[in-house]
Amino acid sequence: MEVTAEIYGECENDVILRAAKAALESENVKYDCSFEVIVASPDEIQKINLENRQIDRVTDVLSFPMFNSKEDLEPDANGVTFLGSMVICKERAVLQAKEYGHSLEREVAFLTVHSILHLLGYDHELGEALEKEMFSKQEQVLTDMGITR
Repeated sequence: MEVTAEIYGECENDVILRAAKAALESENVKYDCSFEVIVASPDEIQKINLENRQIDRVTDVLSFPMFNSKEDLEPDANGVTFLGSMVICKERAVLQAKEYGHSLEREVAFLTVHSILHLLGYDHELGEALEKEMFSKQEQVLTDMGITR
């Protein structure tokens, strides 16, 4: 499986690709996949959050999936599945890395895995059990990558 991304901006781009591939492999996705990453300022991500989720605050990552679940994934004529888009606020990631006492690499990897799982249909906001499942998967991917706190 090959993973590619159009990344608009600079935000540990190599980590984004490695974390996305690890998350997709952990979910047994067999298709070649692509996705888009937009690196946004706090003001930009707050505006996107308000317009799309009616939440007027800065956040760290937003996900815009093309499919409802990983079972719905379908490759295009070139054999590539476009998963959707993620918006990452690098400034927020830097602050969170400091707050949690770990590296920016770990924070960006976490946000990427989190977003990829959303692009595959996971939604931690639908209940406590789903939140535990999603966060457990995130931690397992990061551990498998050797990226710990």
